[in-house]
Amino acid sequence: MKRTMKETLLRVLILLAGLTIAHLGVTLFLLADLGADPFNVLVQGIFRTAREAVGWEALTHGYTHIAICFLIIVVLLFVDRSYIKIGTLLCMVCGGPIIDFFTYFLGFLFAAERPLWFKLPILAAGCVILAFGMTIVIKSDAGTGPNDLVALVISDKSSFKFSIVRVIVDVCFVAAGFLLGGAFGIGTLVCACLVGPVAGFFLPRSEKLVNKLISLVN
Repeated sequence: MKRTMKETLLRVLILLAGLTIAHLGVTLFLLADLGADPFNVLVQGIFRTAREAVGWEALTHGYTHIAICFLIIVVLLFVDRSYIKIGTLLCMVCGGPIIDFFTYFLGFLFAAERPLWFKLPILAAGCVILAFGMTIVIKSDAGTGPNDLVALVISDKSSFKFSIVRVIVDVCFVAAGFLLGGAFGIGTLVCACLVGPVAGFFLPRSEKLVNKLISLVN
């Protein structure tokens, strides 16, 4: 069934809302400094290695995030381009700047060194927020972020549960990022082990929420 322009626009707006929520969670991980989420361990590792090798101070975490997402999209063009939608491109372009935006406005919370009892709740909140936002993006059906598509495509092609595949993919991201100099800590372990299962919990609920919003225009 062909979608109306109104429904398509609403789905894109829902995707952008989910993307913003998910990257708020990512930012909380980065600011807590207990280890980034798995994909951003990889981004950090590549970012730090590239900046040290090239010496380009203008290079940011956000720009590196965009570049890696672009490479994932290029690979997917050869694997199964049906997964690439307008929302996928929006995730690629907007993800990095959203992280930079939240880092700028929330950085004051960590302007001074914070104790562990302060950081741990931030870490837990980041995990839940990231998982929830990710499921909103997926269920918007307007396109999924390139990094989330890695686990989603493997899950669909192999018929393994998304939550299990997500954990395996996250572990691979962490291993590669750590070898390249990315920050690894308790936050990374928590995210690698929990985001998949928490996302699995939110997926059916997010689907109901998105369908309810879509029904308003149909």
